[in-house]
Amino acid sequence: MERFKPSQDFPLWAGPNVLVVLCVLLFATLGVRLWYLQVVKGDVYHDKAQENRIRQRVLYAPRGVIRDALGTLVAENVPAYAVAVVREECPDINATLDQIAWWTGEDRQWLQKSFEQGKRRTKSFEEQVVVPNIPFEVVARIESERHHWPGVSVVVRPKRFYPTGSLLAHVLGYVARANDKELAQDPELLLGDNVGKLGVELALERRLRGRKGLEEFEVDATGRELGSHRLYDPVAGEDLHLALQLPLQRAGVRALAGKAGAVVVLDADTGHVLAMVSSPSYDPNEFVTGISQERWNALIDDPLHPMQNRPIQSAYPPGSVFKLVMAGAGLSTGAITPSTTVYCNGKYSVGNREYRCWRRGGHGKVDLRKSIRESCDVYYYALGERLGADAISDFARRCGLGEVTGVDLPHERSGLVPSPAWKQERFGRKWVGGDTINMSIGQGYVVTTPVQIARLVAALVNGGRVLRPLLLASDMPEEQGRLPMSDATRRLITDAMVAVVQEEGGTARVVARPGIRVGAKTGTAQVVKLMERYEKKETQEIPYKYRDHAWLAAFAEKDGRRYALVAFVEHGGHGGSEAGPVVGAMLDALFGLGEAP
Repeated sequence: MERFKPSQDFPLWAGPNVLVVLCVLLFATLGVRLWYLQVVKGDVYHDKAQENRIRQRVLYAPRGVIRDALGTLVAENVPAYAVAVVREECPDINATLDQIAWWTGEDRQWLQKSFEQGKRRTKSFEEQVVVPNIPFEVVARIESERHHWPGVSVVVRPKRFYPTGSLLAHVLGYVARANDKELAQDPELLLGDNVGKLGVELALERRLRGRKGLEEFEVDATGRELGSHRLYDPVAGEDLHLALQLPLQRAGVRALAGKAGAVVVLDADTGHVLAMVSSPSYDPNEFVTGISQERWNALIDDPLHPMQNRPIQSAYPPGSVFKLVMAGAGLSTGAITPSTTVYCNGKYSVGNREYRCWRRGGHGKVDLRKSIRESCDVYYYALGERLGADAISDFARRCGLGEVTGVDLPHERSGLVPSPAWKQERFGRKWVGGDTINMSIGQGYVVTTPVQIARLVAALVNGGRVLRPLLLASDMPEEQGRLPMSDATRRLITDAMVAVVQEEGGTARVVARPGIRVGAKTGTAQVVKLMERYEKKETQEIPYKYRDHAWLAAFAEKDGRRYALVAFVEHGGHGGSEAGPVVGAMLDALFGLGEAP
């Protein structure tokens, strides 16, 4: 009993008081903590609770479909599957990514990078796409095992499909996964989104893409979905109709089969593009789900460059097609009249150098009509000297050469119309007489694209209007300028072009069609000056890289319809014999004279 006797230094009333103080402190602490959580951090925890209970889901908008002028689908959407994660629901995100890599066969490091990139653009408890495209058999495997992997889901999204394959690849382009730069520049994009990379898909990306929707849904404590409502609906991209006609396009592809080249057909009165062929081509569907490095290397290493859009990106010497510009310049400036003659003996001397006509024996006495009909070089050598380089350059630019046409396709080349000032600035050398001689027959530094030549020919027959080439059927004609020549001059030139097709000695008689007024101008453009041992060889006997390029620019008129047609065959040889049959095939398709499309 002595051992439990209260101390004289610790009064009996002190025990309850200490307990009271402790209780007060405890309740005060709890009260402060409650105030902190309810008042100071109330909004934060309210939001977290809402996120945990109320979640949001992105609703993907279908991309606008594309049809040809006859209503045939050429770019559409099909369902595609993607793997997504809600990272807050994944107990072990690394293990989850390991499993996704095993399901899909994706590289684990790439998957980690994809996940880390997507985190920055995905809210808490929001689905984050980590593998954009998976085949259906993988979907079935994931769905059968997904209950073991909380936070993993399969998302259905629209995917681009090009039913015509390579037929329209250079016009349509393709869509593919947005890269880091595109994601950084466009806040509307999410990781795994596809965007236009080339062609119309790139040029009209904003109109085709549409806008994503957003859905809110409630879940219980186990993550089970209880109900949903849409905050806003997705808006589908704009459907587009091309002016381009598939049967005509097929005719061009058939005509260029096995060759590298281009075909352009324009409605001469509106500028609408009815056909635009680049050969060889590629299948844009290969890019939609991600092309393999091996296949990509094969495409870019192909010596015929199937990824190059030749109608707008191949800028080559126009050869004798340029004589149409020279004739217009000569008549418009008064340097020549239709009856002005030049005697061609097969060669022309400038200083101590001799330039030859393509016909070694010469054309004899040549006037304007004969010069175009038989494509006499000497006539244009003489005309070039009369005009001078600056006058030729100025006139050619006013005809629309040396500048992009503005067609709705990316990466168009402007070509080049040289001048003495340009040469001095570019090479630091003076322009010499030989430069003028070369330019006079479309050689030397002057280069043009097939679509530029098509626009020029269209202007010759539509009243002189230089029109922007239009890919969309709904676009109204857009006049970019006027040819710097009178109606009478244009008639003289187009009549001479008809003579090229209709009269004896014409270089494009292969494109003559009964009942149709067809005019043309051939062009054979040297790639390099041929070595002497190849000069008398047939085209097939010359190494491919040394062969000339073949051009044929034409127009066709019947029953009020007017068209401009251009065929270009890379290293094809002679314009009439190589590009001529291509234009002939297009005329047959245009006027229903050829085989069924």
